[in-house]
Amino acid sequence: MNLRPKFKEEHVKAIEVFLSHHLEESGRKGFVLGMSGGLDSSLVAKLCVDAVGPENIQGLMLNADATPPADITDAKNWARTLHIKLEEINIAPIVESFRKGLGLKASQRNSIGNIKARVRMIILYNIAAAKHSLVVGTGNKSELLTGYTTKFGDGGADFMPLGDLYKTQVREMAKFLKLPKRIIEKIPTAGLWKGQTDEGDLGITYDELDRILLGLELQLDKADIARKTGLTPKKIAKVEQLVARSIHKRKLPLILKLGVRTIGLDWRE
Repeated sequence: MNLRPKFKEEHVKAIEVFLSHHLEESGRKGFVLGMSGGLDSSLVAKLCVDAVGPENIQGLMLNADATPPADITDAKNWARTLHIKLEEINIAPIVESFRKGLGLKASQRNSIGNIKARVRMIILYNIAAAKHSLVVGTGNKSELLTGYTTKFGDGGADFMPLGDLYKTQVREMAKFLKLPKRIIEKIPTAGLWKGQTDEGDLGITYDELDRILLGLELQLDKADIARKTGLTPKKIAKVEQLVARSIHKRKLPLILKLGVRTIGLDWRE
């Protein structure tokens, strides 16, 4: 039962070098990122500051009707600690206009949640364009592999610095970098509706999820994963299904090959 993702201290430096290199290569002025007051975005803000300096970071608190006041306070306090600019925008009126325009009922939580995620990304890119900056995503490997993202919402960004780290590794990195205990221990949520939590939506804890995902990454069979994690075949099958059903979220739009080299197939940038 030793199958568990491990955080390595060298991951921190690798991410910082990655961020500073690609910002310089892009010719842009800085980074724009959403700050929810949660673990992932707080850690990404810290990594960005350490990589390129606080003067080159613009944080955005894009709160809605389901945003707990404590999250707004945490985001503001953390931005203040990092000495970065944080702008607060209430997206509720924008989301409501989409809901009404599309004829959605208030009870259609998933559809409205996707709208919220996409509205946030629209705002992030609009401000990034105005500031000649890049949008930094805050998604982690656990979310990306299970499809726990909104296509062209939180799943769309110029960079995903935590994209190859599982949620449990993210938490360990946050501890290593001494993020506030309050943020580290906060129950993970996308803040899409009141009472919504990541683990509730996924139907599995991140600790269990990440151990299974690591087994799949290592291409172990179900029996080996079960033996090394102590988890049931039913849970392992559930995670396999989440990964399989979300493949489309991890790919560029499919293009029929007609030319000599085709984007997304054999045209490599």
